[in-house]
Amino acid sequence: MPENSNRTATIERKTGETDIKLTLNLDGTGVYDVDTGNGFLDHMVSQISRHGLIDITLHAKGDIHTGWHHLVEDVAITLGRAFNEALGEARGIRRMGHAFVPLDETLAMVALDCSGRGYAVIETTLDDTMVETLPGSLVKHFFESFALEGKINLHAKIMTGVSPHHKAEALCKALARSLRDALEPDPRAPSSIPSTKGTLSG
Repeated sequence: MPENSNRTATIERKTGETDIKLTLNLDGTGVYDVDTGNGFLDHMVSQISRHGLIDITLHAKGDIHTGWHHLVEDVAITLGRAFNEALGEARGIRRMGHAFVPLDETLAMVALDCSGRGYAVIETTLDDTMVETLPGSLVKHFFESFALEGKINLHAKIMTGVSPHHKAEALCKALARSLRDALEPDPRAPSSIPSTKGTLSG
């Protein structure tokens, strides 16, 4: 286990648009309690928890009479900030991770670096379609917002696929597996910050 072994965070974020309470444990077992008011957004966050072995308790509500944009964006912002807070100085982790995840006809790829510098290159092929209850463009926006607030360099791409549901779910599973890979302790450098700069804080 990395020296910063208590890798947890609790964030409450309330604005004129949303009210969010989130607790996160990077060293969990994939236990989740997610209620955002949007079934597919719940499904996305639950996949990240289960396949990343990250415990997440998330209760969120928002001004959904205006659409889902504010809620999705603010959930992703809060999740990213909690991730960054829980990670701390990132001592002893592998730092980088990647995953290819198949789901029936779909293949998704995610590669990421917990570098302390948020950046996102996301290709979902979902912008002009609905994913169950969620506009497809918001899947991309969720990934972008999470990466920027989590200070993660994130590349995500649908390699092939037909079903919008499969595409979004496979991307979330690939994100989860990549995070799990990056967050695992490096047994050869258990007390080192994985950077020649000696810091990942910017």
